[in-house]
Amino acid sequence: MAATIDRRVCAEVEGPFVLFLIGARINRWWKPWILFPFMAAMPRMLAELGSQPELGLMHARGHFGPGGIMVVQYWRSFEALEAYARDKQRAHQPAWSWFNKRFGSNGDIGIWHETYLIQPGAYENIYNNMPPHGLGAAGTLVDAVGARQEARMRVKVSAKAA
Repeated sequence: MAATIDRRVCAEVEGPFVLFLIGARINRWWKPWILFPFMAAMPRMLAELGSQPELGLMHARGHFGPGGIMVVQYWRSFEALEAYARDKQRAHQPAWSWFNKRFGSNGDIGIWHETYLIQPGAYENIYNNMPPHGLGAAGTLVDAVGARQEARMRVKVSAKAA
């Protein structure tokens, strides 16, 4: 586990980036045989992406709860995200084809994703008594002092950094 940073810091990312949220909800828990092959796909993709940073994934973190599973991902660009998703030699395309053949729209598993293109100056964040987390794990952490003290100021600082 990463060490806690015992001061106020904020994350900055040079240039634009992509926030990609992807998730699933198991609709038919009484069919456990569908869970294991499905649940193995995302860790395979994240392992592939983690071992090859040149593919563009900056950071990913999974979240599990009663509403389903979600992975928050930070990508260098939309082009990198799309190139990975479409590359037949990478883990995503075969998993996506398998999912569509196996489940399609039969109702067993619900899937979703949302993609946000983030421009410099269009985000802000703060972390205190936290290890690097979220954008703080994807970007560069800097002390939240001076022009980075308040949310409205951090947005202006990141706009100037562009």
